[in-house]
Amino acid sequence: MAVTGRKQRGGGRGGRRGGNEGDNQEGSEFLEKLVSINRVAKVVKGGRRFGFAALVVVGDRKGRVGHGAGKAREVPEAIRKATEQAKRGMIRVPLREGRTLHHDVKGRYGAGHVVLRTAPPGTGVIAGGPMRAVFEALGAQDVVCKSTGSANPHNMVKATFDALTRTVSPRAVAAKRNKKVAEVLGRPSERAAEG
Repeated sequence: MAVTGRKQRGGGRGGRRGGNEGDNQEGSEFLEKLVSINRVAKVVKGGRRFGFAALVVVGDRKGRVGHGAGKAREVPEAIRKATEQAKRGMIRVPLREGRTLHHDVKGRYGAGHVVLRTAPPGTGVIAGGPMRAVFEALGAQDVVCKSTGSANPHNMVKATFDALTRTVSPRAVAAKRNKKVAEVLGRPSERAAEG
């Protein structure tokens, strides 16, 4: 039985690499990033039964991004399930000039805490593994991120999505407050002079 387990383990690694490369080379409109894959063993009467859990981030590099988790007995099937879930739950994130966030924002999920900060042109994506995958799929080019708390990929990705859902564009704020975008973005000294 140990031999079978070893074969499955080796197959899992090969499947992981093959699945990730295939996703990036695919000519579809979405960029699919395999964030993590976890092998779990269930002990049954005949020995161990292996399964795989995959975490995938999907985005169109134009402001839409989603994440999903899938479990299956084989790696490709787990990745497929996670990708489908990610595509179903995509969110739209407003980006300033199509490259960075409009404002700094904090997000949390469970024990995972993240801080996302806007950055000047040329900064690049400064973020840890799971968060980097989210911003590459999103299409953000300049952003600085810090993760405090849990280093679990699931918590980090969900905390990042919590922060991204809190971001709002000046246009949305202006519409909500019945003002012009220039009034919302005006300097504090100008607003004090008006009032």
